[in-house]
Amino acid sequence: MRHLNYLSVAILSLAISGCSTLSHLKAGTPDIIIKEATSQGITDMPNTWQVALARAGNVQIGWINALGDPILSNLVKKAQVNNRNLQIAAANVERSRALVRQAGIGLKPNVGLSTSTKRQVFIDGPAPDTASFNWGVKASWEVDIWGRIKSGEKAVIASAQSAEADYRASQHSIAAAVASAYFIGMEAWLQAGVARKTLKTLSKTNKIVNVQYKEGIATAQDVALSASDLAATRASLVAAEGAYRDAKKALQVLIGRYPDGDLALSKSLPVIPSMPASGIPSELLERRADIVAAERKVAASFYSLDQAKVANMPRFSLSGNTGGASSQLLNMLNPNNVLLNVAGSISYFLFDGGLTKYKIEQAKAEQKQALASYEQTLLTAFQEVETSLDQIGVLRDRAAALREAAEQANKALHIVRLRYNEGETDLIDVLTIQQRVFTAESNLVSAQRARLDEWIDLNLALGGSWE
Repeated sequence: MRHLNYLSVAILSLAISGCSTLSHLKAGTPDIIIKEATSQGITDMPNTWQVALARAGNVQIGWINALGDPILSNLVKKAQVNNRNLQIAAANVERSRALVRQAGIGLKPNVGLSTSTKRQVFIDGPAPDTASFNWGVKASWEVDIWGRIKSGEKAVIASAQSAEADYRASQHSIAAAVASAYFIGMEAWLQAGVARKTLKTLSKTNKIVNVQYKEGIATAQDVALSASDLAATRASLVAAEGAYRDAKKALQVLIGRYPDGDLALSKSLPVIPSMPASGIPSELLERRADIVAAERKVAASFYSLDQAKVANMPRFSLSGNTGGASSQLLNMLNPNNVLLNVAGSISYFLFDGGLTKYKIEQAKAEQKQALASYEQTLLTAFQEVETSLDQIGVLRDRAAALREAAEQANKALHIVRLRYNEGETDLIDVLTIQQRVFTAESNLVSAQRARLDEWIDLNLALGGSWE
């Protein structure tokens, strides 16, 4: 008994010393510490974007509708409801919220109710049969004196906030993916139109060449060259039509429909809106959902470390129970048969094989991982904005050059046809320039679609909402 008294005094002394040495752990890591930790990752963040095209002002909201295409807007709305990957992300949010509710239960008392009955029957025995009826109510509560349970709850809350931010990021990504697939389909339709136009022209040329060959004016080489270009253009048309069907099927999967290809798209690419305002780099930290998600994971790692540090501290519990017993059912609630017990307890692991130490090391490593992931997310976000701002100008200038190339190629084709009809040039010159026209017009369509994609990417990188 004396040894038990000594042990109780030792545990109590440890608890009292813990109150003074670990008082900073009771409340957990302050928000200011987490903010300082995340702000140390990027020390050279500029006040403005480095690309000259960056425009001051608030980041655009509603960039899908800004494209002015009702079909696209409707497809994006359908994807937000029916996309399976988005539903997975939404379910993860629901799961995280359920975990938050579970974590908070540890701070509340547990109450239970029990009842039982027992009857003894003596077969051919001298003793009479006996019966007993019992009932009881038991309550227990762990006093969260070190903040262990509270730290665990804060970690789960931060993780749930991260999941919600990930869901918002997924919503934006799905909107951009639908727009990209939509533009790919429209480009394929336009590419097929370029191929049909070229095929029509080449078919006329091929007929003329065959007539000239019969009259002895054209050579067999001319006939073969004309037939070769005609077949190559047919192949381009088949490829474009296949790409158009594939794009529609990809869109149907994004909006949660069976990919049967039965989907209506616009027949022309929308006019590219003006350059959106880009704000300043520091605003990206609060606006982009993926950065918010990464920051919340950092916060969760700090709270998890708080929990690990106090996991092996003494645990204080209060418990109480009341109940009654009687040989008669009607007397179970008789005050003379009711007993009330109240007790307090202290538990402490004297030796856990180093488990607590290793869990603290694990929590520290996960904290480092979360901080590094946050910093990498920041760098990637800044890179995406700077790159998109630069590429907006590059693709604009490239499209202008390709438009000029297509116009000049068409002029050259008109001239060479006149000369060919006058017998001043060979068929090979006509076919060569015709191929240049086809390539230039095809490249121009691709450039126009690339500009739309880059405009979408810029809005996505800036963190503006698609709604």
